[in-house]
Amino acid sequence: MPTARVLVNHKSVLYGTVMSIVALACPSRREARREARREAILDVAYRSFLDHGYAGTTMSAIAAALGGSKGTLWSYFPAKDVLFAAVLDRATAEFRRELTEILAPGGDPEATLTRFARGLIAKVTSPQAIALHRLVMGEASRFPETGRIFHERATGRTRDLLAGYLAEASTRGQLAPRDPAVGALQFVALCLAGCHHQLMLGLIAEAAPAQVEADAAQAVDLFLRAWRA
Repeated sequence: MPTARVLVNHKSVLYGTVMSIVALACPSRREARREARREAILDVAYRSFLDHGYAGTTMSAIAAALGGSKGTLWSYFPAKDVLFAAVLDRATAEFRRELTEILAPGGDPEATLTRFARGLIAKVTSPQAIALHRLVMGEASRFPETGRIFHERATGRTRDLLAGYLAEASTRGQLAPRDPAVGALQFVALCLAGCHHQLMLGLIAEAAPAQVEADAAQAVDLFLRAWRA
């Protein structure tokens, strides 16, 4: 009997452990509904910011579009600038993951920077990215938080990732031992000097693949002339 009791206890412990793991791995229905609601809020907010600008977007209008109360909206995002930051976070999350893979340590600098430049230029010349950039540029003087958030959540993070790669490549002797933060600033500026600049000014309607490739190649060539070890 004692042996049987021990076996039962072991089975109970095992069952409890398995169920705990399942509970941790699988969000509850309540959590799933909350996450779905959060995504719906971000969808509406993203479209509102693009259509009406930062100034023209209100928490009341977003709540009305969602068919809920302002109190519910504020339970997710207590202020408009917090909501704007979340919109930018979601819009750039996948791209940051791609850049992290591209900038893996140990790669050949020319090949790595070429992939980075192509990816960056393709991303920032998309219609959605151009619209967001214009929104920020147009409203940052009246609403400084838009510029700060855009820098912290988008451009700043991109440069930080690149600076980390440049520092590591310099340590390996593949690039000159210079300030990686300055290098990241310079290289991103070179990448944006072509079709992105033209799109921002409305000089062209879209960036052709050949333009993206040419801008990337030129940026890498000019940068490595100064930074190659």
